[in-house]
Amino acid sequence: MESTVQILFLINDAPYGTEKFYNACRLAMTIHKEQSEVEVNVFLMADAVTGALVNQNTPQGYYNVERMLKAIINKGGQVKLCGGCINARGVATLQFIEGCTRSNMSELAQWSVEAVKVFTF
Repeated sequence: MESTVQILFLINDAPYGTEKFYNACRLAMTIHKEQSEVEVNVFLMADAVTGALVNQNTPQGYYNVERMLKAIINKGGQVKLCGGCINARGVATLQFIEGCTRSNMSELAQWSVEAVKVFTF
């Protein structure tokens, strides 16, 4: 039996202001769409953890990372958030997207060694 290929997307940038978060999600979604044998893992660190907050309200025609993360999760991707980064930003009591889970450096380390590729944004 073949093992699944794992790719890790490590996102550090804030969800808006630059297009790094957006481009990471675009690539993850394209890989999901075109490479069914690939398992997509997304780890949000630093200001990127705020991209997993619910009820984002972006202008019409502007990308929305909440919807993009939901699409990744709905296709079977995993999204984890750095717990220390959540605490440092004071957002631990806010609501995060269903399917996004609080995590830690040990899980990031495990994902990193299991991944055949790691993309950082």
